[in-house]
Amino acid sequence: METQKEFPMTQEGFNKLEKELEELKTVKRPEVVEKIKVARSFGDLSENSEYDAAKDEQGFIEQEIQKIENMIRHAQIIEDNGSKNDVQIGRTVTFTEIPGNEEESYKIVGSAEADPFEGKISNESPIAKALIGKKLNEEVNVPLPNGNEMKVKIVKID
Repeated sequence: METQKEFPMTQEGFNKLEKELEELKTVKRPEVVEKIKVARSFGDLSENSEYDAAKDEQGFIEQEIQKIENMIRHAQIIEDNGSKNDVQIGRTVTFTEIPGNEEESYKIVGSAEADPFEGKISNESPIAKALIGKKLNEEVNVPLPNGNEMKVKIVKID
């Protein structure tokens, strides 16, 4: 039997997924059903682009609902164990590149809640994989997409 993938996430990420699911079920789903009704009233379905678009949107929404329900069902809430000495999921890690002194900070989250624009990177990303389990002030080699490495020093863990 195939093992189900677990989705590690913070409690905050779990709550956000639940809200998104609720929005899809109570707002988006009824909206698209209404669009289909209206488009159907235009008559001939074979040349009805509004109907086709609404059916496509409905398929997308139903797919999204299934995906989120699966993530919630297999969520693994990351508990903060209190120790701020090592990098783990749910923590924000600040590091500087060596040589150089420009600081970068990222919160390491499960892939379900990753959002690079908000400074949240997936625990499955190369940088997070390199940092998880490391300690404050430790120097770490992080693999880059081009095959090279960058050396960083962990300066803060929140």
